Amino acid sequence: MKLTLEYKKIKRTGIVPGCLAGGILAAAVPILELAVRSEQYTQLRQSPLRTIMQADWQMMSMLNMLLVITIACMMYHTEYADNAVGRMITLPLREEKIFFGKCFLLSGMCAVVLIIEMLSIIFCTLRWFGGEEGAYTAFYGASFASAYMKFVRDLAYNFGYCFCMLLPVVILSLLVASACKNMWVSLGIDVVCLFMATMIPVRYFALSVFPFALPFQILEEANAGRAVQYLTAAMIEIIIIGAAETVFLKVRRAAA
Repeated sequence: MKLTLEYKKIKRTGIVPGCLAGGILAAAVPILELAVRSEQYTQLRQSPLRTIMQADWQMMSMLNMLLVITIACMMYHTEYADNAVGRMITLPLREEKIFFGKCFLLSGMCAVVLIIEMLSIIFCTLRWFGGEEGAYTAFYGASFASAYMKFVRDLAYNFGYCFCMLLPVVILSLLVASACKNMWVSLGIDVVCLFMATMIPVRYFALSVFPFALPFQILEEANAGRAVQYLTAAMIEIIIIGAAETVFLKVRRAAA
């Protein structure tokens, strides 16, 4: 019921078509890249998935985070616009449930965006790396069908990993949006954090687990131990941010 109510709130805001448009825009990045410079990438002696992710994921993840930030700000802007937040504080409602309902809904949107991007990468591999003599057939050392199934498996692992890396951005963006009545303030804070993340040296693990830096990580570049560390860091951040939001809402309600 809560998710249905949250969906009804955003149904007329243009968030849903905007989310799909953002996913299509990010999905177009590897297609355009390979359409222009295919010869440069098809000659590399490595996994086609690694080639595409290394070349394009930085831009795709930045577009994904900008989309998450914008949607999060708009979600709470609709609450503050008609003083709905003020009325909720006076009602016997648990604001935490509303917040986590928004988190779940925004996470679902992120999953849809990532699926669109995954389909784009599948298209790229079939178009520029496919065929019996294609790059991923040679890389996996198997028949076309077998190599393709291994590629899809690896792609699913990568996008599951990318989804987990994006979740801290989802919950942190919603926390900032819930704390700022002015949408432009929360948008500005998140955008500044995003551009700060682009300047963080990735060789320092403690800095690279900054929530807005995590989505730049890809499974293809991490060994098993480092991938587990990043997943653990993402889970811890989600718990900490969720707890911080719960405390913030209780304090705001008590002060109202």
